[in-house]
Amino acid sequence: MKKLVVTKLSQNFREAVTLRQDSPVPLPGDGDLLVRNRFVGINASDINYSAGRYDASVKPPFDIGFEGVGDVVALGLSASADYTVGQAVAYVKAGSFAEYTVVPAKQAVPLPSVKPEFLTLMVSGATAYISLKELGELSEGKKVLVTAAAGGTGQFAVQLAKKAKCHVIGTCSSDEKGGFLKSIGCDHTINYKTENVESVLRKDYPEGVDVVYESVGGKMFDLALNSLATKGHLIVIGFIAGYQNPTGLPPIKAELLPAKLLKKSASIRGFFLNHYLSEYKMALKHLLKMYERGDLVCEVDFGDVSPEGKFTGLESVFRAVDYMYMGKNIGKIVVELPHSVNSKL
Repeated sequence: MKKLVVTKLSQNFREAVTLRQDSPVPLPGDGDLLVRNRFVGINASDINYSAGRYDASVKPPFDIGFEGVGDVVALGLSASADYTVGQAVAYVKAGSFAEYTVVPAKQAVPLPSVKPEFLTLMVSGATAYISLKELGELSEGKKVLVTAAAGGTGQFAVQLAKKAKCHVIGTCSSDEKGGFLKSIGCDHTINYKTENVESVLRKDYPEGVDVVYESVGGKMFDLALNSLATKGHLIVIGFIAGYQNPTGLPPIKAELLPAKLLKKSASIRGFFLNHYLSEYKMALKHLLKMYERGDLVCEVDFGDVSPEGKFTGLESVFRAVDYMYMGKNIGKIVVELPHSVNSKL
C-alpha cells in the first residue's frame, strides 16, 4: 500500500515526508480495526509533527497524518463485538496519511456513512467545542473575536459562539472568506489584507472584546491581546504564523505581557486537545447530533480552486499542506483517497 512517512525531521513538509509506494498493509490485532481511509484531514500542526516538535524521543522514520474517515475492511476478534466489516468509522490517531490504518476499536467513532463532513469534527470541531466550553465562559451578549475565522477550526468557533448568543467578530484574508463567514452567522468580518484590524477593533469596540479565540500568533496575537476588554480572556489554540520557522514560534511582544494582563485583570489560556480527551467523546457526540440536525455547517475544502485542482490521492497531501500555508482554504482541508484496484487487500 501507499503511505506517507517522515524520513527527516523538518518543518518543511516536502523535505520531511516521503511517499512510500509498497509498504505492507498492517494487520489488526485482537482489539483493532483495519480501516481503508477514504478521506484524511490536513492540520496546521502536520508540520509540527514532521519537525518532531511533539515528542523529541521519536526518531524517523514514522507515520504521519492525524485523522481519517473510512470503512472497516478487517478486524480482530474482540473488536468484532462492536464493529463489522464495511462499517463507516472516523478516528484520530497518528498515521492516517496511508491507504490503510490500524485503529484500536476503542478509539474509533462509528458513523452513519463515509462523509468528509464528519472529518471536520474530529480535530477542528472538537477543539473549538471543548476549548470554548471549558475556557470560553461564553454568555449572551459577550463579544468574541475569532482569528483565522474561515479556517478549519475557526468556522466552528464562530458558529458555537453564535449559538451561545454572543456577538462574533471574525478576521480573514479575502472578501470571499468574509462572505462565507457572514453565511454562518458572523456579525462582523475584518479582512486583514485590506483593513487595519487594530483600528477597526478600537473604533467599533472601544471597550474591547471579552473573548479571543486565537490561532495565528505573532502580530495577530499582539493586537488581539491589546483589544481585550477588562476581565477578558484570550484562548490560544495555536500560532500558525510561526510553524514554518525553525523554532516553530512567531515573535510576540512578550515583555509587556504581565503589565497588560494586570491592567485589565485579563487572562491568557492555552488549549491543547490531547489534555482534554476525557471530554472528547461527549463533545463529538454533541457535534455529530448538531450536524445531523442541520444546526452546524461543516465546510470542506477539497482544493478545487487550487492550481492543480482537487486534492485526490496521497501524493496531493503535499499540495494540500502548501495550500493551507498560503491561506487559501475556506473551511477544513480534506484529501480524498480513491480506492484503487491495485490496493485491494
